[in-house]
Amino acid sequence: MITPLHGYDHPSPSVRLHTSVSAVVVGGTPYGVPMAGAIVAEGLRKNFGTVEALRGIDLDVASGTVFGFLGPNGAGKTTAVRIFTTLLLPSGGRAEVVGLDVVRDAEALRARIGLAGQSAAVDENLTGLENIQMVGRLYHLSATEARRRAGEILERFGLAEAADRQAKTYSGGMRRRLDVAASLVARPDVLFLDEPTTGLDPRSRMDLWAMIRELVQEGKTILLTTQYLEEADNLADRIAVVDLGTIIAEGTSDELKDQIGGEVLELHVKDPAQIGQVAQALSGVGIGEPSIDQEAGKIRIPVGSDGPAALLDSVRRIDDMKLALEDIALHRPTLDDVFLSLTGHAAEEEQEEQASSGRRKRGQRRGRRRDT
Repeated sequence: MITPLHGYDHPSPSVRLHTSVSAVVVGGTPYGVPMAGAIVAEGLRKNFGTVEALRGIDLDVASGTVFGFLGPNGAGKTTAVRIFTTLLLPSGGRAEVVGLDVVRDAEALRARIGLAGQSAAVDENLTGLENIQMVGRLYHLSATEARRRAGEILERFGLAEAADRQAKTYSGGMRRRLDVAASLVARPDVLFLDEPTTGLDPRSRMDLWAMIRELVQEGKTILLTTQYLEEADNLADRIAVVDLGTIIAEGTSDELKDQIGGEVLELHVKDPAQIGQVAQALSGVGIGEPSIDQEAGKIRIPVGSDGPAALLDSVRRIDDMKLALEDIALHRPTLDDVFLSLTGHAAEEEQEEQASSGRRKRGQRRGRRRDT
């Protein structure tokens, strides 16, 4: 009799039985047989009631690389990270990190991984040194070893001079570095960084990027979730584009950009109300249909190797219709072009909508409190 693991689905008619190992097989890999790669997922799903946060993602991250999870808020990035780090049970599918199943081997796995979440998980009333020591003790290091390790890490992350200051006196960038430093106390094989640079100023972001590159040079495997296209472009060896709980594209940055092909013609419409007219006027220009970013007032068109001709043709058409442009330019495809082409909206668009919705809801709550 086959007993399904806690957190996984019961075998269905579409799930094959691999009788040689008497195990349930999902996607061709039997339970009990380690999957390849430092981080692997097969058909990974997660439901919250009727909401499908993950809709069956497949992933294979090579050791010693940075893998970028790129997508807007609500795409499912953090849900996947929480499953990989044993903080959340999957609803279906299978996942392994360093050959350990995230459900069956959860306790052993926690000693092999590090996690820096979206918010810096530091105790503001403790000093930087005390924060790192506390994490060391939680990993069962002796008091002496925890203090020694804390000193090493703070030195490496440029926090040695601030070691005896309370964390509440740290800048945002310093607190983020302290959080990442804490995730390295146990010398993990795999590090999960969930939007590590959100809210940081450009200088702090660049500093953290440099630290991430150093960690990879030392052989660490890093899964990095981000909504910043530039970040994924600069750091990730491979990128998975995630939207609505599904991986819609995966490859290197150049491979993803090559999906669009050649150059991209970008037009910034002076009057956003005319963007539909401009897009209609440009139908047939280039090698694909125009992609419209209504809020930004921009239109992007893949034009292949015919960039100059497409630019001249576009200017002529818009001039004939007496429409006004703010700007027009040719450029190589960016990850933003890729994301817009794949999803129909920019990577940051959904985040802005959610933030605006959150502000409206908070305002409504405040209004109700005033009414009462």
